[in-house]
Amino acid sequence: MRLLIVEDEKRLALSLAKGLTAEGYAVDVVHDGREGLHRATETPYDLVILDIMLPGLNGYRVCAALRAAGHDVPILMLTAKDGEYDEAEGLDTGADDYLTKPFSYVVLVARVKALLRRRGAAGASPVHVVGELTVDTAAHRVHVGEDEVTLTAKEFAVLEQLVLRAGEVVSKARILEHVWDFAYDGDPNIVEVYVSTLRRKLGAPLIRTVRGAGYRLEVPR
Repeated sequence: MRLLIVEDEKRLALSLAKGLTAEGYAVDVVHDGREGLHRATETPYDLVILDIMLPGLNGYRVCAALRAAGHDVPILMLTAKDGEYDEAEGLDTGADDYLTKPFSYVVLVARVKALLRRRGAAGASPVHVVGELTVDTAAHRVHVGEDEVTLTAKEFAVLEQLVLRAGEVVSKARILEHVWDFAYDGDPNIVEVYVSTLRRKLGAPLIRTVRGAGYRLEVPR
């Protein structure tokens, strides 16, 4: 899952990004409303954490612009304000949830997970079965047959990209885009390293390399 944080308090934004990255999300951070709107418009994020008091454009206007353009990405609004009218205004512009500063990090993570579950509940089941492989994207649990396989957060995130498109070719660029943030400038072959680890843990035949195109999670006939 790829998240966008739009927050002008840099220490808070970077702290949230560090924590959410440890939870297994790919996290991008911007500190300006206009830049936040641009990134949320151009990139398919799974959730946006949006402060209200921002330079450039405030959070209300960013949220309203995204909804007017037809973007249905879940939006969790953050604000230092405290009052039912501020909350109502945020929700009226199209936000899905609202959190007042100061807030508990544990509560924020719970809200993020709830919004992502809610979005998933409107679509496909979070449990994906491909042959002997079972992946629960909500609980972050993986089984091969009766045996549970332990994966790191990044390993699970790479597998999630493949299992959500089982039988289709998933490009290395797409995996990089959804698992690592936009600031990543390391070796793109990092994807190959994680795929190799997944093959070792899950079984080599499960993930097929499609030369020049990417990887495909094989669906048994």
